[in-house]
Amino acid sequence: MGTVAVLGAGPGLGMSIAHRFGREGHRIALVSRSAERHPGYLAELGAAGIEAEAFVADVRDRERLVAVLTGIAPEVLYYGPAALDPADWPKPITEADSGAVRHAMSWVYAAVDAVGAVLPGMTERGRGGILLAGGLSAVVPMPALGNLALSSAALRNYAITLHAALAEQGVYAGTLTIGGLIERGDIHRFVGAAAVHTLNPDDIAETAWEMYAKRERAETVFNALGS
Repeated sequence: MGTVAVLGAGPGLGMSIAHRFGREGHRIALVSRSAERHPGYLAELGAAGIEAEAFVADVRDRERLVAVLTGIAPEVLYYGPAALDPADWPKPITEADSGAVRHAMSWVYAAVDAVGAVLPGMTERGRGGILLAGGLSAVVPMPALGNLALSSAALRNYAITLHAALAEQGVYAGTLTIGGLIERGDIHRFVGAAAVHTLNPDDIAETAWEMYAKRERAETVFNALGS
């Protein structure tokens, strides 16, 4: 089994993806902006019998991201970074100017850079997979999410179009469209006792594995918001 690169590795969905694919025999490469939590993640995976390494890279630092992914040469790429930085908070659609939209789109540009770094190797080998995680605002109108809704829609379209383009090349692409707070994740912990409309990351990771293994559909929507 090849390596699964988990971009935006965190305690919620990122680690659930690592555990689920690791149980299938894949090596895991965790990639996040800081090494602070890497020892704990690696110890947790090691205790589960999963071989793993960790790397530091901000996905929006193109040079560093490409260098790390080129070194990993993953068979599967999972892209699911998120941020709590105030600069990344959404602007309502009636207040989102072009600058706010460009900032939100930086997450999409990072996904394109990540895919560009790994796709040539996948197509050359004739196997591999790409899983992109995005928000429910890509398919359900959520005016409060404004600029993030636009970037979510772009990321979703990118994944679905990749799915169509790569279907005959042995490489799978798909998207996890998520509406709700991921349990155990950073945002869930930030919200604390006020958290509602939550999703179990283990359930999402199970679906992600099935999507990759069966290669029958390009998207699964997880909606805990009742929208």
